[in-house]
Amino acid sequence: MKFSRIYAIFLRQLYLVKSNPIRLLSLFMWQIIEIFQWGFITKYLGHFGGAVFSFTTFILGAIILWQFMGRIQTGIMVSFLEDIWTSNFINFFASPLKVKEYLLGLILTSLAISVTGIIIMVLVAGLIFGYSFFIIGLYILPFLLVLFIFGVAMGIFITAIVFKLGPMAEWLGWPIPALMSIFVGVFYPVSMLPSYLQVVSWMLPPTYVFDSIRMILSGNFNVGANLLYGFILAIIYLFITYLFFLGVYKKNLKTGAISRFSSEAV
Repeated sequence: MKFSRIYAIFLRQLYLVKSNPIRLLSLFMWQIIEIFQWGFITKYLGHFGGAVFSFTTFILGAIILWQFMGRIQTGIMVSFLEDIWTSNFINFFASPLKVKEYLLGLILTSLAISVTGIIIMVLVAGLIFGYSFFIIGLYILPFLLVLFIFGVAMGIFITAIVFKLGPMAEWLGWPIPALMSIFVGVFYPVSMLPSYLQVVSWMLPPTYVFDSIRMILSGNFNVGANLLYGFILAIIYLFITYLFFLGVYKKNLKTGAISRFSSEAV
């Protein structure tokens, strides 16, 4: 594995963004809109809650963290789709490029976009609504790590689905962050869900992150076990989804289905 090949994948995506400023704007527009929308909603709720509970602290923090994970997932998927849309995917693997190098290039691209997005959201939330991203201290680092790993796993999974079913399957990836937010307790405790849905919730790593945030904001800093469970689960999902993508890639090579992604087929 060579870093130069990984960097080449990242550099290509960087040039795509630089060549289209409108695309750069669209990457962060919805994040900024959500901060403004939820920021004013939380100010309204805080008007009724008074000093008893800080809606801004919890809701804006949850939005920023969830957008970070969602951007990791969609960033990997969109970078892959860029190669499909430009009929460039097969060209990559006509070179010595390895699958893991290609995926790491997509992950690096997605990470750069997500980190930029989270910085913009934190700045907007801080300047407009007085929100401090580091109110929960250094715990923010393991929270981001768990969400990053799981976001990568989900991005690879959706990419594998598109790779398996064809470009038309891309629509499956867009609603996943919104759908998953129902189960992982981004805005409310998992205990609010029916018991049969809670089983699903505790199988998802982000659940442990947002449960830990609520514990810290309520004064309970004993979240080590939560973070450990979330981290282990995220690693397991990442390993499984990588094997899934690798299996799809090898099968497409063997059956010739990879030809669907050629310039003639797309």
